[in-house]
Amino acid sequence: MTDDADPYLWLEDVTGETALDWVRDRNAETTAVLTDGERFETTKARLLEVLDADDRIPYPRRRGAYLYNFWQDAAHPRGLWRRTTLEQYRSATPEWTVLLDVDALGEAEGENWVWNSASVLKPDYNLALVELSRGGADATVVREFDLRTGEFVADGFTLPEAKTRVSWIDEDTVYVGTDFGEGSLTTSGYARVVKRWRRGTPLETAETVFEGKPEDVTVYAYRDQTPGFERDLVGRFPDFFTSEEYLVTADGDLAKIEVPDDAGVDVHREWLLITLRSDWTVGGSTYLTGSLLAADFETFMTGERDLTVLFVPDEHTSLSGTAWTKNHLILVELSDVKTRLEVLTPGQGEWSRAELPGAPEVGSADVIDTDPDESDEYLLNVSGYLQPATLLRGEVGGGLETLRQAPAFFDADGLSVEQHFATSDDGTKVPYFVVSGTDTSGPTLLYGYGGFEVSLTPSYSGGLGRGWLEHGGTYVVANIRGGGEYGPAWHRAALRENRPRAYEDFAAVARDLVARGITTPERLGMQGGSNGGLLAGVMLTRYPELFGAVVSQVPLLDLQRYHLLLAGASWMAEWGDPDDPADWSYLKTFSPYHNVHSGTKYPPVFFVTSTRDDRVHPGHARKMAARMIELGHAPRYYENIEGGHGAAADNSQRAFMSAIVYEFLLRTLAG
Repeated sequence: MTDDADPYLWLEDVTGETALDWVRDRNAETTAVLTDGERFETTKARLLEVLDADDRIPYPRRRGAYLYNFWQDAAHPRGLWRRTTLEQYRSATPEWTVLLDVDALGEAEGENWVWNSASVLKPDYNLALVELSRGGADATVVREFDLRTGEFVADGFTLPEAKTRVSWIDEDTVYVGTDFGEGSLTTSGYARVVKRWRRGTPLETAETVFEGKPEDVTVYAYRDQTPGFERDLVGRFPDFFTSEEYLVTADGDLAKIEVPDDAGVDVHREWLLITLRSDWTVGGSTYLTGSLLAADFETFMTGERDLTVLFVPDEHTSLSGTAWTKNHLILVELSDVKTRLEVLTPGQGEWSRAELPGAPEVGSADVIDTDPDESDEYLLNVSGYLQPATLLRGEVGGGLETLRQAPAFFDADGLSVEQHFATSDDGTKVPYFVVSGTDTSGPTLLYGYGGFEVSLTPSYSGGLGRGWLEHGGTYVVANIRGGGEYGPAWHRAALRENRPRAYEDFAAVARDLVARGITTPERLGMQGGSNGGLLAGVMLTRYPELFGAVVSQVPLLDLQRYHLLLAGASWMAEWGDPDDPADWSYLKTFSPYHNVHSGTKYPPVFFVTSTRDDRVHPGHARKMAARMIELGHAPRYYENIEGGHGAAADNSQRAFMSAIVYEFLLRTLAG
């Protein structure tokens, strides 16, 4: 196929009848082959048991006196938004107050509602901005909800379906960035304009407070409502990895927070945190990529650069995240992809530090919530590949309390987790985890992502256990470049023209698995979604000899047109601009859609996507499958009509989508 000729543009018409007829035909072909056996039905049922299990952990978020939770099960497939108290949560059978039944709402209104999120107004927590989508899309409808009455507010804040950013200022005012009409969106389809909207006034009369550029990713505004430190901030994202943030001064002017454009900033009480994505020389000192710095916010805004270094990475460690409590800062660090926790306490000139308990030896510990306005409480979720999740509650300086223990959904006896390192083409050591029994003669599944500085850390999956490990499968996760496992430098090493480094890393892991005798190419499958779906497409077209099966989910595959489809323009900082001849010169060398040929033997491949994915266009998977069929290959294809970027809108759909993928892999790799 030439650069300019694309015979399958008609498949980019998401809901066009001709395109949907093609989708229905492919779906019918795939389901006829993969869903007709007892193993598929059994796997699907057992996966649904995991997803609907009553003894799953109901992960909470504290908002004032209550713990909030969104819950889906067999009786409530679209879910319940509910809350309880900590005292009740500690009991074996908490009493929950249901705030919103999404299934009942959808039935009453004749809408296919899927829960997205809710923003509750501080400090009284009486009002919420609830976001619901149709079918699981990123675009949402916003409706104001009264937590005291359990009803939507008549004539309250309401916004039609769009990719909206909305946040509270006070009880009668919100910041909103949405589709205000022509020129109000960026080329990525997100808000270019943010306005201040007062209750009881038409949206079209809302006051503009900040505008970005058409080529930006998006803009934003928010009110920091911390008592005694109230402030308003606005900003823009010129691309996925850079931002500009401004303090709105008392007279309405904008004062820029003068940090490198690619640095992350976080303002909490009197403190400014700066996370560096590149070296920064300021005030006569140079601070290294991946470091975390702190400064007094007001002093920093006057031009002083008295910076305290809180974290510096080394060749084995990186900063994975931070979380404030009222008086302390929790650091989540990775040491060769294993979690380490520290707690820092501000002091006069010095910050004291101590180890925070709770991190497993091989696994992950994630701070899922804190209460930074009121207390030093934190909630910690701990798990590993063979370790079911435990939800812990602690207060800095105190002990840890086990709030919930997830059940074991599969038998882990005889299974173990090992970490190995493969050597990539340029000599870089690439870590990967292997979950297996002593006998690895069954199929092996290699998973990867490698983009956007996202780290793949060990975590428990009952579905993986039941759908794969219990069938004698070995599971492998590759921590390739492009991810964040070793900080910004690990990500930057596979940006744009260096993207092939990520693919070389993944191929090196595949070869290392064979060299260690863990598997063979015929028994090795690989899987990836979204950016990982692109990874899968490249493995298919560039390294077909390494794999016996490939699964590409909600993928990007046409790198010549990705920036023209849905949110694609927002990712050009990651891959490049296809309209720039210099960028296209390297993009075309690994764009899967442009590198599939008739004379090459490819492993069996399964493309999975969703019609309602309004982030990564389903046209990528559609066109790739159609192109392969034209060239004489026989890809499998399945497109869920609902589901958004997650390709499923409820637990039943999630079970089906996972089961059909496992069935494809087992049939292909294990016979």
